[in-house]
Amino acid sequence: MNGSVEAIKNEKKVLLLDYVDENLGKYKTLFTSNQDSIFTVDIEGNLVQGNPAFEMISGYSTEEAKQLKLQLLFPLDHVNKVFHHFHKAVLGQFENFDCKMTNKSGQLIDLNITNIPISVNDQIVGVCAVARDITELKRQKQELRKVEEMQRILTNNVLDLFICTNLQGEILYVSPSCEHILGYTAEEVLQQNCFSFLHLDDTEKAVINCKKVLGGMENRRGSYRIRTKGGDYIWAETLSKPIIDPDTRHVLEVVSVVRDISERLKVEEEQNKLEDTYRDLVEYSPDAVMIARDNEILFINDTGARLLGAIKKEDIFSKKINEIIHPDYHEIAKERIDIVTSGEVTNFFEYKLIRLDGTIFVAEVKEIPTFYQNEPARHIIMRDITERKKTEELLLNSEKLNVAGQLAAGIAHEVRNPLTAIKGFLQLMETQFAGKQDYFEIIQSEMDRIELILSELLVLSKPHELKFETVDLISLIESVKTLIDTQAILNGIQIETIHTCKNLIIKCDKNQLKQVFINILKNAIEAMPDGGLITIELKNYSFNKIKILVKDTGKGMPPHILTRIGEPFFTTKKDGTGLGIMISKQIIENHDGTIHFWSDKKGTMIEVILPMAKREALK
Repeated sequence: MNGSVEAIKNEKKVLLLDYVDENLGKYKTLFTSNQDSIFTVDIEGNLVQGNPAFEMISGYSTEEAKQLKLQLLFPLDHVNKVFHHFHKAVLGQFENFDCKMTNKSGQLIDLNITNIPISVNDQIVGVCAVARDITELKRQKQELRKVEEMQRILTNNVLDLFICTNLQGEILYVSPSCEHILGYTAEEVLQQNCFSFLHLDDTEKAVINCKKVLGGMENRRGSYRIRTKGGDYIWAETLSKPIIDPDTRHVLEVVSVVRDISERLKVEEEQNKLEDTYRDLVEYSPDAVMIARDNEILFINDTGARLLGAIKKEDIFSKKINEIIHPDYHEIAKERIDIVTSGEVTNFFEYKLIRLDGTIFVAEVKEIPTFYQNEPARHIIMRDITERKKTEELLLNSEKLNVAGQLAAGIAHEVRNPLTAIKGFLQLMETQFAGKQDYFEIIQSEMDRIELILSELLVLSKPHELKFETVDLISLIESVKTLIDTQAILNGIQIETIHTCKNLIIKCDKNQLKQVFINILKNAIEAMPDGGLITIELKNYSFNKIKILVKDTGKGMPPHILTRIGEPFFTTKKDGTGLGIMISKQIIENHDGTIHFWSDKKGTMIEVILPMAKREALK
């Protein structure tokens, strides 16, 4: 039996070889020049013949191929599939299928194979396989599927809305995000006209844009209000693009991407409100404010324009930063600009600035990094401290006066005591030396001269000649408070001013009066080593007088000390001279005012009463 089967196989193999030789001669050109791989296999799966294209794709020569079995050309996971279709061909069926082949170098190649049964004398003697390399085609299809899948994911999941309309504006396609943005399902808007969802006031603008897309075949942007299913309107930004037939150059459809910008517009509106608020705060700030970039002045408020002596702000914009800074400060200004440009804030620093009329004044300047018109800039705060400098000088003079008073008191004490003894003994000696009267008169004269010098030294602690002018008492008190605030804060003390009335105008020597309140506040601070509160209250005392009450929360003074306040050279301080209160009392009295002191264990209160300026003096 086995011999009979083997004989049949050999017979079929011979028939197949004869068939191949016969047809190869007839169709040699078709066989050898075909771009597709052609190879024949006998019914046992042995390769019999392959064309040049097969040799190229498989890497095997014709002689090598004849030694191969069919299963050796395919990876294991594709062998079953290949033999399944091979057996169907042996049974007489034409089979077409895709699979992978392994070439001689081990590389996998995607093939599309068509199996054609070879029949001789009504017997299937083999199979002719036509294989086409579809590796690149499959790669392209795979890339196309990736792109299509990505487009599907983007279209279905992106928050933007995709709409496709025909030339009349009817909606042909809408992405699923329609329900998220507008509340409509896709079925509810399909075949409807897209313009029907627009706010009436925006329809004309949308139609004009649509005509430009269709007529000019160009992309167009627009912003419109779109009605939601709930009846509300959202602001949306659209980008419309025409789909053009490459052959006819006609617009087929219009694809639009719609983005909800309601929240963005709300944020922008809030930002604009904040910018307006910031602009108002800067514009009406009591401090001079300037916005600058590099050496350019971009903005200045009214206070700043007045500070620099400008009638119009435009006069400032024509200047450069270095033109308003004194040359002595250019180098330090450059260093501070670099600090601000790096994003840091500078502390207040004293500059000499130059007004438009050329006058020079002292100001403290602080710079803060900011943005102006969406670009980095510097926010500059300027304060004229000319008056403060004068007050500080007054404070320094007050200290010098205390030193002079202390020196004078020391000299008076150390010299007058022995001088009194000398005078006494001199009078005793006059009776014994009556003939030397001229000598005694000379000695007495020189002693009187010493007395005069001592008196002149004591005058150093007395106020100078008063220079009266019209002054706002509230402003004067505030300037003194500003000066003393730093010392108060360092000692844990808070100073508060209270005044319910305005226009408290007096005639006074401003510097002398400042000296009085500086002395009072310094004494109050020294009376509260553990911190506390100082209150300065101003109010109308009568028709033409003003009362100033200065209260502290110190430990107070006992009655025997309080009764001696204001006495020359009386002091409870270790290094005091006792001249400060005495001088203050003298200054107040020289202003036709009065000063009184009250004290208990809860603190001390000083009352100063001054006359208001007469109306004639204000004219």
